[in-house]
Amino acid sequence: MPKVGGKKLHYLLRKTLLKSGNTELGRDRLFDLLRENSLLVERKRKYAVTTNSNHPFKVYKNLILSEVITHSNQVWVSDITYIKTKSGFSYLSLITDLYSRKIVGYHASNSLELTGCVKALKMALKKGKPGIHHSDRGSQYCSHQYTKLLKKNGAKISMTENGNCYENAVAERMNGILKQEFNLNAIFVDLKHVRKAVDQAVKVYNTKRPNWAIKFKTPDQMYLAA
Repeated sequence: MPKVGGKKLHYLLRKTLLKSGNTELGRDRLFDLLRENSLLVERKRKYAVTTNSNHPFKVYKNLILSEVITHSNQVWVSDITYIKTKSGFSYLSLITDLYSRKIVGYHASNSLELTGCVKALKMALKKGKPGIHHSDRGSQYCSHQYTKLLKKNGAKISMTENGNCYENAVAERMNGILKQEFNLNAIFVDLKHVRKAVDQAVKVYNTKRPNWAIKFKTPDQMYLAA
């Protein structure tokens, strides 16, 4: 975890420092030390369009605005992000369990075609079945093949309205975590290189990274406990 955030770093280091007999290091002091040694992570915001909402497919209402999230597989959120390669872009399709923040499905491909999203969904369905699947209104998620697969597995379909990215904030946040903390914002050699990096990042994220939103548990711990 080369760029883990300061709060999580403090959580991970605190017990080790106490066991070694040192005085407890406060979070503010840790941030001061990081700043003094130029170790604070700089946030970079770059955007590429991955959503095509101009299509003939049916769109669905947002079902999760008033949903109270209480357990795993209640709601899955999906999104696509780009990863740079020497020859252009690869595109990473992600599906995240909203309760546990666990990445349950993912697939990297060289195009924005439907295949990548479907493969990510099929991976996720091996782990469970969602009560609700939430995404933006992109053509991939609205396509007949994708929605048919969701309905076949008993999932209700939910989508953002009016192109509001805040209605899919967790999925957007997941993109940022993988890029900013796991160096997926680097320029990779090719798709094979991308897939290897993504496999490593997802494994570490799910099993080792404490998540502030779930009281510093790992996504795997939260997912299995529920």
